[in-house]
Amino acid sequence: MKTVNILIEALPYIKKFHKKKIMIKYGGHAMIDESAMESTARDTVLLKYVGMEPIVVHGGGPEISRSMNKMGKEPQFIEGLRITDEETMEIVKMVLVGKINTSIVSKICLHDGKGVGLSGKDSGLIMAQKKAPHVIKNHSTGEEREIDLGLVGEIKSINTDIIEMLTQNNYIPIISPIGVDENANTLNLNADTVAGEIASGVDAEKLIILTDVPGILEDPKDPESLIKRIKVDEIGELIKSGIIADGMLPKTLTCVQAIEDGVSSAHIIDGRIQHSILLEIFTKKGIGTMITK
Repeated sequence: MKTVNILIEALPYIKKFHKKKIMIKYGGHAMIDESAMESTARDTVLLKYVGMEPIVVHGGGPEISRSMNKMGKEPQFIEGLRITDEETMEIVKMVLVGKINTSIVSKICLHDGKGVGLSGKDSGLIMAQKKAPHVIKNHSTGEEREIDLGLVGEIKSINTDIIEMLTQNNYIPIISPIGVDENANTLNLNADTVAGEIASGVDAEKLIILTDVPGILEDPKDPESLIKRIKVDEIGELIKSGIIADGMLPKTLTCVQAIEDGVSSAHIIDGRIQHSILLEIFTKKGIGTMITK
């Protein structure tokens, strides 16, 4: 009976999200840990088989840094942004497109999903431009200095046609966060931002960001202080008070932007938990933080 009740609880959500696009951003543990990756891939395929249209964007920061170290190149960051020279860009492409993307595709296919790997360069999926120099302010002197981040980009436009073509034919697009500029130069992009922009561009019902924390916490040191539901207009206060800070800040701002651009809800959930996507979508309680209008 317990199993039957679980299925009955899921039914309204299966009906509600039928033929709706669900954007899932793979990050953190859901990509590093083999069993977590297996579970996430299986969940993604299950969404497809119950009638939803999952789309995946993945990151790969830690893996890129590991590969750079192996090649004797020191990763450099300025306020969390990776400085990307041409040599680093080659490593980024190798890791994101050649290793992580193909690994996710093969796991999706293993569970009988029709996974297709893409980067932002395919069919001009993500047109980007070089990011302006990053400004660093010295708070004690008030002095500002500009740092060129190299081949780091910001998104100009998304070509949603290729995604629509794939989802309509029952494929699951798996996208690397790499963009291309008007001169065909490759640019390194933030994976959360890519997920948010594509979610808005394809009118996704949900944006789900998998990470290594339970969600937005009132006390970052206490995993029990999870904020289960929050509205967009309540976010500003949490940022001001420092509750949302560091790595959670860009993720939350991506969610806010996606909702303002038409996505119905955004979720920040713990990718370390087995079947976290299913628990978040198909149960009343959910497991992470849900952000709505």
